[in-house]
Amino acid sequence: MASEIHMSEPMCLIENTEAQLVINQEALRILSAITQPVVVVAIVGLYRTGKSYLMNKLAGKRTGFSLGSTVQSHTKGIWMWCVPHPKKAGQTLVLLDTEGLEDVEKGDNQNDCWIFALAVLLSSTFIYNSIGTINQQAMDQLHYVTELTDLIKSKSSPDQSGIDDSANFVGFFPTFVWTLRDFSLELEVNGKPITSDEYLEHSLTLKKGADKKTKSFNEPRLCIRKFFPKRKCFIFDRPAQKKQLSKLETLREEELCREFVEQVAEFTSYILSYSSVKTLSGGIIVNGPRLKSLVQTYVGAISSGSLPCMENAVLTLAQIENSAAVQKAITHYEEQMDQKIHMPTETLQELLDLHSPIESEAIEVFLKNSFKDVDQKFQTELGNLLVAKRDAFIKKNMDVSSARCSDLLEDIFGPLEEEVKLGTFSKPGGYYLFLQMRQELEKKYNQAPGKGLQAEAMLKKYFDSKADVVETLLQTDQSLTEAAKEVEEERAKAEAAEAANRELEKKQKEFELMMQQKEKSYQEHVKKLTEKMKEEQEKSLAEQEAIIAAKLQEQEKFLKEGFEKESKKLIQEIDTLKQNKSSGTCPIL
Repeated sequence: MASEIHMSEPMCLIENTEAQLVINQEALRILSAITQPVVVVAIVGLYRTGKSYLMNKLAGKRTGFSLGSTVQSHTKGIWMWCVPHPKKAGQTLVLLDTEGLEDVEKGDNQNDCWIFALAVLLSSTFIYNSIGTINQQAMDQLHYVTELTDLIKSKSSPDQSGIDDSANFVGFFPTFVWTLRDFSLELEVNGKPITSDEYLEHSLTLKKGADKKTKSFNEPRLCIRKFFPKRKCFIFDRPAQKKQLSKLETLREEELCREFVEQVAEFTSYILSYSSVKTLSGGIIVNGPRLKSLVQTYVGAISSGSLPCMENAVLTLAQIENSAAVQKAITHYEEQMDQKIHMPTETLQELLDLHSPIESEAIEVFLKNSFKDVDQKFQTELGNLLVAKRDAFIKKNMDVSSARCSDLLEDIFGPLEEEVKLGTFSKPGGYYLFLQMRQELEKKYNQAPGKGLQAEAMLKKYFDSKADVVETLLQTDQSLTEAAKEVEEERAKAEAAEAANRELEKKQKEFELMMQQKEKSYQEHVKKLTEKMKEEQEKSLAEQEAIIAAKLQEQEKFLKEGFEKESKKLIQEIDTLKQNKSSGTCPIL
């Protein structure tokens, strides 16, 4: 489903029922299957303002999101439509249509605020749709933007710098697009023609004064300017005659106002061309499962009476994904080791030489699929698991070698044991005859391929288990003098001691190899972690640079317009950002 999404129609994502926000589990299952990056476009506005028509156009369909034809609001909650992005291969377009704000039928409009806040939090492009011009009434209707500071937190704990939490909103808020329907004014200021974007900026100009009325005038404008540095405006003529508006979705383009058709085409082209992939702080690209997690975290916070917190949402997402990243890395390690190691290996070094690059690959898999691993908790977990898996492969390798050697010893020395039982060597000279035959069989055993690293240890173990048989043959051989027997006993002891020393040396060498491997593994983890931290720091610095640039631009506008108080506030925020940047701390998340 990652590349072929077959949602023939929209589906409710978050239902607003009986003053409760309820997530549709089927919609979450659809999001879970979308592995591509998602471009999330959300639209909000008063009920019966034609939001759904624009969203259907973005989906490339005439119908889909319910338009309705009366003053009754059709869309309840937030509806979702996932479609392959028509202009950007490898991306999925997620359209979110929201219920109309200020619906007279609802009575209690408490959830309007949450619908508005969720649309802001979930989207990469946020469209506010209204009728007519941008006047004070339109601004008053957009009071939700002034309430965002009471509805959303960027950080879970207050900033020690004393800067208001909302100062960080600019770091993760979407592009703001204001669509003005049934717009009938000429776009001009002081007799000079202006663009729709210039009209929006002119409408956001503040008034000087400290009285309540001026403050009420300025507040929504201030919030839009501070929270949404990326802004765009589109105007639309009335699409058709009033009596035809009830059947807008059934009208052919030639039946619609030509200007309206052109304006809709310009709007859809811009949104599809310039809306970016949903990205979280730290450059984290959001796909379907990540969007699902954000929905669950935000709605869960609202339902529990808490404020949706961006930092908590990212950390919750990190917990889920980092845990999965550990499992992906371990699965990769196991699969590659099973595929490349042919047991038993002849030496421990051979196995470790195969282990090292695969371990490095596993770390890469983890780092590629993880983010915000606070205190390296999950990378430490991965390191411990890799050690355990490596040790398990070492043990399995030894067990396979031991089993193969055991079978080989039985095959080669079995006939000799039978001869001992038959008494073949219970005669004068039998002891040396036994040793001669055993030496020949030992040579045959040593020449046999594929025994693995336990070959010598298993041979020693076998000889040790037959020591009493050898001793009996030595003592009962009547052709040997007591002196000769003592010489043989000493020789046997010397051989056993030599074999024990070789085994000890081998174990010491293997211990040294494991210590070297441990250090090598540690250095590999440190190297990869350093690279990851450098990459994340670069992303963080780039984000902070972008935020500072946006705030500087707005600060210069305030200063130019003569609003020194607002300019000073932004300078304070900018100075704090610069201090955090130079100290290596990130003020956003």
